[in-house]
Parts: sequence; C-alpha cells; structure tokens
Amino acid sequence: MDVGFVGLGNMGQSMARNLLRAGHRVTVYNRTRSRAEALRAEGARVADHLADACHGEVLITMLADDRAVGDVIFGDGQVLAAIPRGAVHLSMSTISVALSRRLAGAHHAAGQAYAAAPVLGRPDAAAAAKLFLVVAGLSAVIERCRPLFDALGQRTFVVAEDPPAANLVKLSINFLLGAAIEGLAEASVLIRKGGVDPQRYVDILTSSVFPAPAYETYGRIIAEGKYEPARFPVPLGLKDIELTLAVAGASAAPMPLASVIRDRLLSAVARGYQDLDWSVLGRVAAEDAGL
Repeated sequence: MDVGFVGLGNMGQSMARNLLRAGHRVTVYNRTRSRAEALRAEGARVADHLADACHGEVLITMLADDRAVGDVIFGDGQVLAAIPRGAVHLSMSTISVALSRRLAGAHHAAGQAYAAAPVLGRPDAAAAAKLFLVVAGLSAVIERCRPLFDALGQRTFVVAEDPPAANLVKLSINFLLGAAIEGLAEASVLIRKGGVDPQRYVDILTSSVFPAPAYETYGRIIAEGKYEPARFPVPLGLKDIELTLAVAGASAAPMPLASVIRDRLLSAVARGYQDLDWSVLGRVAAEDAGL
C-alpha cells in the first residue's frame, strides 16, 4: 500500500520501519528531519513538506498529543485538503475522545475515511512489531487497513464503528496502567520499610497473583529504580490521565483514583522528574516515605 507516515518519535520510527519491511511504500515526514532521513536508506521516501506525505491511500499520524495532531490536520500544512477523497486517515496517537470525534466529522465532510487505532505497547514492542492495536471505524475502512495492522502488531482488537470508542478504550487502559504503577510504588515502599528485597517481591508478585506484563515491566523498573531512558515520560502519562478525567467528567463518571494518579504525576513534575519514565512514581512514593 502507499502510506504516508507523520510522527517518527520513539514509537513512530519503528512502526514506519516495520511497514517498510512488510513491503509497503512509505513516505515519511517528521518535524525533526533527521528522524525521517534515518529511514531513507531502508526505502522510505522523505517528504520535504507535510502535505507531500498525504497523497497515498492511507495517512498514519503517530504524534504526542491533541495539539500536535490538531496542528497537523487543521493547521497551516493544509493536510486536510491534501488527503485525496476516499483515502484513509489512520490516527494511531493517544488523543482525546473530543478530538477524535472532530476528526471523524472533518474527514467525513471532506469525503475522506477515518479510523482510530491507538496502540498498546512500549517502544521495544513497536520495534518488534508486537504492538496491540485498538481499532474503531467502519468495517470496510478497517479491512482496507488490515495489512498495515498485521505489519505493526501481534493482535488487532476491533472495538466499534465509531472511531472515538477506540480512543476511549486506550485512555481507560492507560488509566489502569497508571493505577498499577501507583499501586506498585506504594507496595514497594511498604515492603522496603519492612526489610524485604523489592526485586524478590516483584518476582513473587509476577510469579503468582499478578503474572501480567505491566506488573513485570513496571515492577522491575521500580525495584531497580531505573527511570531512564524514559520510554513513556511523565508529561505523556499526565496528559493521558487528564484526558481520561476530561471524558469522565463529560460522562458524569466519577474516577477518584484517576484524580490521585494525576496528583502523583503532578508531584513528579514539581520535583523535576518530567524527563523520567512515568514509573518514577516509585521514587515519589519512596521520597514521601523518607526512603
């Protein structure tokens, strides 16, 4: 397929590379051009301008937040006008439900297709094409994009025909990850105060009642206290929890735990930890306990 790919950060560059390896024709664009140039030798066409990446069958955006996605689609780059009629915008970023709904309306009005396909997994999973994809959109659009999903991940979960449903599911999952991290952080402090080795504790957890990737990954990071390099920095985690709270407020769905996680992440920012992985909540909890 002819694919445009915008956003070559920690996740996007690996994802674009896997599309190339699967035989797709990929035109890449990134604000920091060197990230795009790194893929030229692997067969990518590097777009000089944002709109130059938008002439294929599918445009994928993999960007940090609502502002970045909104600037690309609705900004001066004229992307909305550059996407051909009938082509698909596949939004793989973690964005708000409100922006996803706005995108769906704008693309429909322009005669274009739109699907949301946020991903589950950290950069190592992106590099290994082992992401999980949470997808929502018209069934015909999803089937058109199926070869792309197969090149990027190990499993695709189709949620609904309404694209914002995928964004809602992704936000709810990131909330649960934040809750797991905060729980691990507090439990780790408790057992350390009692003289228990935290790495041994994580081994017990993940070999018994919590044999889950999230507990294995974040438990190990907290036990080792190694929050760099930041695979998912604090500001991105904070952004996702705030987006979760926004849609919860609009839905009259109280989420008191989400408010706690937001405040813990704000505390991490206040301590100067904004460049660290969001699992640095382990350090925040330890400092609060005098460790």
